[in-house]
Amino acid sequence: MKALAVHPGKPGSLHLREVPVPALDQIPGGRGVLVKVLRVGVDGTDREINDALYGAPPPGDDFLIIGHESFGVVQEVGPAVRTLAPGDYVVATVRRPGGSFYDHIGFQDMTTEDVYYERGINLRHGYLCEYFVEDRDYLVRVPPALGRLAVLLEPTSIAEKGVAQAYEIQRRLRIWRPRRAAVTGAGTLGLLATMVLRLRGLEVTTFGLQEPPHRNAELVEAIGARYVSTRQTPLDRAAAEHGPFDVIFEATGSSAVAFGAAEVLGKNGVLVLTSVTGGDKRVEIPADRINLGFVLGNKVMVGTVNAHRDHFERGAEDLVRCTVEYPGWLERLLTHPVKGLDGYAEMLHLLTNGKGAIKVFVEVAEG
Repeated sequence: MKALAVHPGKPGSLHLREVPVPALDQIPGGRGVLVKVLRVGVDGTDREINDALYGAPPPGDDFLIIGHESFGVVQEVGPAVRTLAPGDYVVATVRRPGGSFYDHIGFQDMTTEDVYYERGINLRHGYLCEYFVEDRDYLVRVPPALGRLAVLLEPTSIAEKGVAQAYEIQRRLRIWRPRRAAVTGAGTLGLLATMVLRLRGLEVTTFGLQEPPHRNAELVEAIGARYVSTRQTPLDRAAAEHGPFDVIFEATGSSAVAFGAAEVLGKNGVLVLTSVTGGDKRVEIPADRINLGFVLGNKVMVGTVNAHRDHFERGAEDLVRCTVEYPGWLERLLTHPVKGLDGYAEMLHLLTNGKGAIKVFVEVAEG
């Protein structure tokens, strides 16, 4: 079968290759599920792996099949599988267990190990291929009504986990009724986080660099949120006008914005950090003022990465709810389709130079 792979550590090595079709018996205990891949979302992670910024092949291979945002249909199941059947639509989770205590109890998204096992990212092959086989425990059935929109489930799970962590932390307050939220960043994750927070009834202000009118701002406003360009209105001024913010979901990829968000967070508020910043940027911050505000205001800053199966399941529920409450909105996020695995050069171009791209995705097969 065809697959898109890189040679980790070698920049620009993305290529189409033939690999064997996986078999059910590769998963022990009869728990295997064979999935036909229909659609795969791609993002900056895939581009950075091709740039050799990170990523490692599975043991025994010198290549890594990329792609971690899956959507497919079950073809065949092992004898121990009772919860899935041929014809079911599924999305696969990304991270696999390592050796820490958290990994052993099924919370590999909270691992304390330095090495991560992530499909399509590090030490495990991904989903940009025609078929994959997976343990039943790592597959989430999605409602047929959601259909191919389910390719958005993996990034939605990141938003779901961040918001769920905020609510879980604030159980310490006994009563916490957040009213206003901010989302910094209006890319795919920022838009999905805006959706998740709106579905929970919060007033949401979403910040982006670009001045409206443009597609991302229109999408924010289409679900009843407010879009603010930080080129027009700085974060601190916007917080004075539209805050205080009980929750801030940071999704810009900029550590400077993260610390700016910390400065404007409201009392008893939670700042959720999701940006992966791999550089060594240094910024000057009002450290005393931020520290004093967090102490006197009982504020929390929490980092979150990856997602648990529960967040995928909640994400599927919210995506379905979104199709009802905001018809046609999710379709507008899927801006740049690529036809087939053979179109990988176009895929890479869109990830690097795709003007106006929100979500680039590969149509691997019909079904």
